[in-house]
Amino acid sequence: MSASKAKKQLLESFSRTTDEIFSLNEFEELIDSKKKIRIKYGVDVTSPYLHIGHAVNLWMMRELQDLGHKVVFLIGDFTTQIGDPTGRNNTRPIIPQSEIDKNAEEFIRQAKMVLRFDDPDLLEVRRNSEWFSKYQLSEFLKLLSMVTHSRLISRDMFQRRIKNQEDIYLHEMIYPILQGYDSYVLESDLTIIGSDQLFNEMLGRFYQQRFGQKPQVIITTKITQGIDGKAKQSKSLDNYIGLGHSSRDKFGRCMKVPDELIMDYLKIYTKVPKEEISMIEKEVANDPMKWKKFLAEEIIKRYHDEASARSEREWFENTFSKKITPEDIPTIEVGGSQWIAIDLVNKYFDNSKSSSEVRRLFKQGAVSVNGENIPLFDANIAIVTGDVVKVGKRNWFKIKIVGN
Repeated sequence: MSASKAKKQLLESFSRTTDEIFSLNEFEELIDSKKKIRIKYGVDVTSPYLHIGHAVNLWMMRELQDLGHKVVFLIGDFTTQIGDPTGRNNTRPIIPQSEIDKNAEEFIRQAKMVLRFDDPDLLEVRRNSEWFSKYQLSEFLKLLSMVTHSRLISRDMFQRRIKNQEDIYLHEMIYPILQGYDSYVLESDLTIIGSDQLFNEMLGRFYQQRFGQKPQVIITTKITQGIDGKAKQSKSLDNYIGLGHSSRDKFGRCMKVPDELIMDYLKIYTKVPKEEISMIEKEVANDPMKWKKFLAEEIIKRYHDEASARSEREWFENTFSKKITPEDIPTIEVGGSQWIAIDLVNKYFDNSKSSSEVRRLFKQGAVSVNGENIPLFDANIAIVTGDVVKVGKRNWFKIKIVGN
């Protein structure tokens, strides 16, 4: 394939998930230069959960890896101790180094579902503690002297705090400076980010220029609402489809996607060809459930395999459409045949749910034994080995009585 055709193909592929490029001319020049592009991928490892929104950036990086370019996977172990204020209306808690190390390993495990870690020419892992832990105060003050207070305070989340009369701590204000300096140290040519990181990475361009380095190209990617149809995907809101979720959980979460978001999810989170998407767009309103299942299969194919996608669709249809109890439900060993209903459910959840959550399940009519509804949480129930208990829409367990 000719260089011009390869470039056109890459730009067309990226256009599907790109929001903005700073700038397109610089990106085209970077591709035309035929140099091995260094792609900065920085992660704050406060919470090690990657979802399919994060993976949009990873898939774009993977495409560049497949063309021979290198991803510099930057673990922000030093800056994580500060906490990125992005998207926060309050100060992040500081987490210990041991937790940072554990979270970093989990990040890498999930990122391996997309990025190539098998070739050092295509991926390099760095930690910003390598330079910041031994950085001289005098040098740091020089960095600070290059940026004005008004520039830092212009960040949208800081403006929201000022409006709400909430505190902004100085260590939060310097976070963008540290993230920006990372770009200079890594000699980043390109970074692919969510638009919420644009302020920080623009500081990266700023510092690179101040230190005589060619500024990195910044590509921001499209962001959708989460599966609740409200805020963007977030672990704290539990409205996300996680890379670490099982194929079954991914399928179930896809089923929660609002009908009006099916097309956005297909365009941004799958590799379904544009022509096919145009056809689906004409039909989706007539049978949204059909295309929601199709979406779920495509997402599972991307992160697992085709066999898993078929299997999860069959499981879903048998369980929810045909009302067939799944065969692969867990068995819970219990002592004795007489139980208070709520105690039995708590045993299944290993007391991980609050009393109010469990009681709500009974109130909603979501607990049954062998298909018979148990409306009262304090009901005395008689059970035998082999009984099947259903809790909520997606939880079943089989009883095995042990002991006397």
